[in-house]
Amino acid sequence: MIQVIRHPGPGADHPRPSVLAIGNFDGVHLGHRALIAEARTHALAQGLPLAVLTFEPHPKSVLEPPGEPFRLTPFRVKERELEGLGVELLFVRHFDRQFAERSAEAFIEEILVGAIGVRVVVVGYDCTFGKSRRGNPAFLRAAGAQYGFDVAVVEPVRGARKLPYSSTRIRELLQSGKPAEAAAQLGRWWEIDGRVAVGERRGHKLGFPTANLDLDCYLRPRFGVYAVRVKGEGADDPFGGRSVGGVANLGLRPTWPGTGPLLEAHLFDLDLDLYGRHLRVKLIEYLRPERKFSGLEPLRAQIREDALRARAILAKTPSLEEGGLR
Repeated sequence: MIQVIRHPGPGADHPRPSVLAIGNFDGVHLGHRALIAEARTHALAQGLPLAVLTFEPHPKSVLEPPGEPFRLTPFRVKERELEGLGVELLFVRHFDRQFAERSAEAFIEEILVGAIGVRVVVVGYDCTFGKSRRGNPAFLRAAGAQYGFDVAVVEPVRGARKLPYSSTRIRELLQSGKPAEAAAQLGRWWEIDGRVAVGERRGHKLGFPTANLDLDCYLRPRFGVYAVRVKGEGADDPFGGRSVGGVANLGLRPTWPGTGPLLEAHLFDLDLDLYGRHLRVKLIEYLRPERKFSGLEPLRAQIREDALRARAILAKTPSLEEGGLR
């Protein structure tokens, strides 16, 4: 099980030394996975724990003006994905403007050497840190020679069209309604997870009950209707570890405007009380934009058509159990 160490300091109770991968890891995409795989290779060779240092909240949310939510993986999801990659120690450093003013030298001396105790540091080719982003891989190597740790730098990992895997690119794909292309960058289907909230039960009246999830800090993908796969999680998993198909509306519900964006997922061939359950809704394919309907019957007919399309798409899209993208 992964050990999470928040606000690491010299007195923190964790194994020392370790092999440490540094990054935000928003998305934990295939480029991030290559970096962590490199760190794992060093950890195994030296018989040391595999560790990750990340920052919360995401530095972008602190350093840039407030805007639309942009996170691909909130911390809880990031932790789960990193644990699945074999990470044993997860160091979480609180990021604020005061921390952003810390010099690159202080970051190395106080955090990497003093608080964590590194033997090997693994970073991406474009890593920057410290005030004014003065720190970089060359800076790290020089410091490693001084403090006695090694540095491994991972060069760009490229996917389709020889473009580097990128959290920014994944956001663009999701906002364009291209979840399959985003999944090819992530190595898994992008998903929104959360607890099912009590809604206004309009879906029940239409004959298509839905499980409703708030988007919270998640990126807003293109609003509209999607074919989805849904999994539960933990001891209260209502599906026994399997994924189930469905169709979901993600957006502002123009027929009945609400207070904010919502994910409403109708799950096929199930009649379960899901209120309060933790669900993970994977976006598989974009079907159509949201639109306003004149009444219940046109809306019901459209949902029926959407559900048929989603079933057909999911029937030809491998599920987790069939060895497809997880």
